[in-house]
Amino acid sequence: MGKIAFVFPGQGAQVLEMGKEFYDAYAECKEVFTQANAVLDVDITKICFEDKEKINLTEYTQPALLTVSVAILKKVEQYIKPDVAAGLSLGEYAALVATEAMTFQDAVQVTRKRGMYMQNEVPVGQGGMYAVLGADNSLVEEVCQEIADVYVANYNCPGQVIISGKVEALKEAKEQLTAKGVKRVLPLKVSGPFHSGMLVGAGEKLAKELEQVDVQTPKFPYVTNVTAQYVTETAPIKSLLAQQVSSSVRWEESVRNMIADGVDTFVEIGPGKTLTNLIKKIDSEVTTLHVEKIADLEQLQEL
Repeated sequence: MGKIAFVFPGQGAQVLEMGKEFYDAYAECKEVFTQANAVLDVDITKICFEDKEKINLTEYTQPALLTVSVAILKKVEQYIKPDVAAGLSLGEYAALVATEAMTFQDAVQVTRKRGMYMQNEVPVGQGGMYAVLGADNSLVEEVCQEIADVYVANYNCPGQVIISGKVEALKEAKEQLTAKGVKRVLPLKVSGPFHSGMLVGAGEKLAKELEQVDVQTPKFPYVTNVTAQYVTETAPIKSLLAQQVSSSVRWEESVRNMIADGVDTFVEIGPGKTLTNLIKKIDSEVTTLHVEKIADLEQLQEL
């Protein structure tokens, strides 16, 4: 068997009652929620299990999703150990906790601030994101270079790229892409132009927040969204996290680099199967597992 990667979902995977099975069944998982509530100004447990409004607001979604991912991680770690970790956007913070480069308490406080900065940087209604399906990356990049205020936000998998930017610029990009033969350019239900140049200011605010955070040498590598490369030292971590807010998420490249390093098993930890589905589209030969419910733990015993 090759190497194992733990991967963690990003914003959009959240769902009401996420993680509740683990919270109810295992003390070590419940403790993660307790720790979050102790250091935050909001009740994460209530947001995750009861509040259908706040769970979808960026400033609450981010710490809530991180809490659930780390709570489930505590149980998964009892079955298997990873060789590398990665996360999609917000999920990178769960990867940092998994590698012990950042404590959960620090990570959950940072993601609370990160969510607020990302939400507030651009007034609601001025920015957005579109999924571009079935187009070559080079075509999407070409259109984004021609139009001001539109950027490639995510390289998710072959034939799936997300663009981000000002509402008017996105509409123009859609028109150009459609004219060039792209059949599907779909608006996403998001509240801002995430991973675009419009969020540079949010990244700068986050950088100041990160100055107060102690980071350690990762116990094993994690892959950063910004470069799709392994991170093994403390030095670049804070800078990469600050850049990540306004940089493209290089998910497809990240997965390919892990596979090239010998990873043949990916374990998605957290709600939804977004990453599992993307990884299968990137390379159908690798093994993908997904842990969202207690019943999902059984498959880990076979590894």
